[in-house]
Amino acid sequence: MTDMKRLAELREAGQSPWLDNLSRELIASGRLQRLVEDGLCGVTSNPSIFQHALAKGDRYDEALKGLLARGLRNSRQLFFALALEDIAAAADVLRPVWERTDGGDGFISLEVGPELAFDSAATIEEATRLFESLNRRNVMIKVPGTLPGLTAIEKLIAAGVNVNVTLLFSVARYRQVMEAYLGGLEARLAAGQPIKDVASVASFFVSRVDVLVDKLLDQRLEDAGSGLSEKLRALRGRAAVANARLAYQAFREVVSGSRFQSLERHGARVQRLLWGSTSTKDPSYSDIKYVQELIGRDTVNTMPEDTLVAFADHGAVRETITEDLDQAGPLFAELAELGIDLQVVTDRLEVEGVQKFADAFDQLLAGLAAKRDLFMRGGL
Repeated sequence: MTDMKRLAELREAGQSPWLDNLSRELIASGRLQRLVEDGLCGVTSNPSIFQHALAKGDRYDEALKGLLARGLRNSRQLFFALALEDIAAAADVLRPVWERTDGGDGFISLEVGPELAFDSAATIEEATRLFESLNRRNVMIKVPGTLPGLTAIEKLIAAGVNVNVTLLFSVARYRQVMEAYLGGLEARLAAGQPIKDVASVASFFVSRVDVLVDKLLDQRLEDAGSGLSEKLRALRGRAAVANARLAYQAFREVVSGSRFQSLERHGARVQRLLWGSTSTKDPSYSDIKYVQELIGRDTVNTMPEDTLVAFADHGAVRETITEDLDQAGPLFAELAELGIDLQVVTDRLEVEGVQKFADAFDQLLAGLAAKRDLFMRGGL
């Protein structure tokens, strides 16, 4: 059995290990509780994770039948009824962490419907409803960091809703998210409301940057001469970590600035950077690459369980997030010379990311509708 002591070592280094997975089986089996006892500090979920959980086996069948018996028919309403049960149960497992850290950790995230990614008003309405329905301070509502999402983020923070800003790929957009967070805190403070109890993370996606940049490099390799081929290969697998480290540098600039420090005097918490999409997609890279190379204070790394176990098995805890920062600028300049513009890459990843979650959500709702119809035909 893997010794999970490295999770505790990560916490001591200032980084919170979270699990990027949730299912009823994970909770009911006691596995989530054991992971929390081993040092896990939080959990994230998304439409893809719920789609997988609901499509697998019959764990949700009795609960679904109960909802149908109560008269629920709409597949979207059925999903959120089931999801709220899981989120509430996971929040209760994590609550001791939240209490021990005085509200600094121990969170579980639930995402608004991905079809709302470009609708600020609908996002605010649904996020508020979900947060109030759960009625737990250690819950965060995930809101995509699209341009319309920025308005929603600021207003939700001002209303005291904990927000996990998701699907961030570019440092420029991340800076806008930090502005929205600070603006929300300022508005809340101006309204005479406390800001100490408001928590937020900004989920910066990592491995998908390498997947796309490496693909573009490989396309250029097909027509490259021997000299250029070596250069192209040397650039593979470097963009994602460099991009994330620049985001962390931007974070340090903001939290050390006068605007945040003024809010901090009134109890404001930092909006921690959360590294998402941290499983390794290219088998030629280390299976813990996007954990090992991004360890730093005031950060979170949310990992699939396989990655979490792998890091516990053979990771090494030391601060790595500030390493090789001086190489990031030249790296992106080299990529630009090859026609690979990082802004174009991150813009494309945002669009694709929203679409992937929307597709998973559509599949999830279709699966629920099929089960609903099956149970209805069978008289429940």
